[in-house]
Amino acid sequence: MQFDHAGVATDDADALAALYEAAFDAPVAHRETFDGLDVTFLDLGNGYFELLEPTPDAEGAIPRYLERNGPGLHHVALATDDIAAALDAAREAGIELIDEDPRPGAWGHEVAFCHPKSTGGVLLEFVQH
Repeated sequence: MQFDHAGVATDDADALAALYEAAFDAPVAHRETFDGLDVTFLDLGNGYFELLEPTPDAEGAIPRYLERNGPGLHHVALATDDIAAALDAAREAGIELIDEDPRPGAWGHEVAFCHPKSTGGVLLEFVQH
């Protein structure tokens, strides 16, 4: 596995994308609206920032996160060639899974999340391109 992206919850993805592009030379690699979120991936060369801005009518994890915590780091994603094997290994290691099976994610990837209470307080995402 290797680092894939850091998911950042934000109320203004366009402004944050402009800031990150200017400060870190991180151009927009991909944009889409997915699952009630405007999602923007910024290319860092060796991974991405994934900016997650809820659409006006959105419900779910990101709007709740923003209400509780405000903008900030939401999750860290690790790329894997075999998401089923990654889930099995995590399960065997005693990690509680949010997703027992992979599900569709942004950019057409398969994703699955591990619960932060069993990963040192970090919401971890497995992503298979």
